[in-house]
Amino acid sequence: MFGLSRALQVWVHTEPTDMRKSFNTLSALVSQEMHREVLSGDLFVFISKDRKRMKILHFDGTGLIVWAKRLERGRFAPLYRKKREGGLELTPSECALLLEGSEGVGRYGLSPPLLQHRDLSSRMKR
Repeated sequence: MFGLSRALQVWVHTEPTDMRKSFNTLSALVSQEMHREVLSGDLFVFISKDRKRMKILHFDGTGLIVWAKRLERGRFAPLYRKKREGGLELTPSECALLLEGSEGVGRYGLSPPLLQHRDLSSRMKR
């Protein structure tokens, strides 16, 4: 299982995905359509057209993992409607809400942006 550190990057593929795809074809979507490195350790989220199923692709340092989830009630948020080059970035907290089937994900800015070292160094100089 993956930890929910704020440094973990989560990318959502912004096109509906055929859930018959597995390791190789999901990896190809990451590299060719999202322009990301599949072995980066980031999470890559794929949502089906009917929004009842989701897959997450993750490299844990030793190999690729594919997690799958099917909602028994409700639907995942329609994040693939927010077309963005390279995918839509979520925080780990937003990803957790997405996994639970929350419809609020993607509609509102739910988390502040991750602080970078340069943000903190400017505060130290004052």
